[in-house]
Amino acid sequence: MKKYIVQSLRLTAVLIALLCVAYPLLVAFAGGFSKGKGGGEKVVVNGEVKGYALLGQSFTQPQYFWGRPSATGYNAAGSGGSNKGPSNGAYLEEVANRVDTLLKHHPYLKKESIPADLVTASGSGLDPDISEQSATIQIRRIAAYRGVDEKRIAELVVEHTKGPFLGLFGPTTVNVLQLNLALDQLK
Repeated sequence: MKKYIVQSLRLTAVLIALLCVAYPLLVAFAGGFSKGKGGGEKVVVNGEVKGYALLGQSFTQPQYFWGRPSATGYNAAGSGGSNKGPSNGAYLEEVANRVDTLLKHHPYLKKESIPADLVTASGSGLDPDISEQSATIQIRRIAAYRGVDEKRIAELVVEHTKGPFLGLFGPTTVNVLQLNLALDQLK
């Protein structure tokens, strides 16, 4: 019995040293080497912070690309999903309202052609990217509001599209903030 108590105490001491001392020090040290120094990678234009590269934000004006909805109101401190499943009535109503809003602003679309990422929130609620399809279906609306040729906006989408990791893993995505900043640079 005494043998097991000593082993348990040793294991506890090792785990405390690893998890309460070594790991936090490693995380703090690594944060100093990240692009944002642990405070997020700010996107700065003309000396003004416009957002963060890896955090989604709300764009609702018709002249901008809209990002993925957020279950947390794009609050990075409260990152998380809604935990509502496809059998939850409130969730289904919320998604239906998002679909209706999209159809109202994109009357040329059919309900079945709306990509899921434009009407459902991500697991973190902070996804900065949308699918290429989600960007493409918005081109017509944005071109009309901005008075710009659709081809020029389509070129911007292509320029800001990132392929899958290593060409194999994950979807093709477009960073909404970067794309909207590029839209603002159009003459």
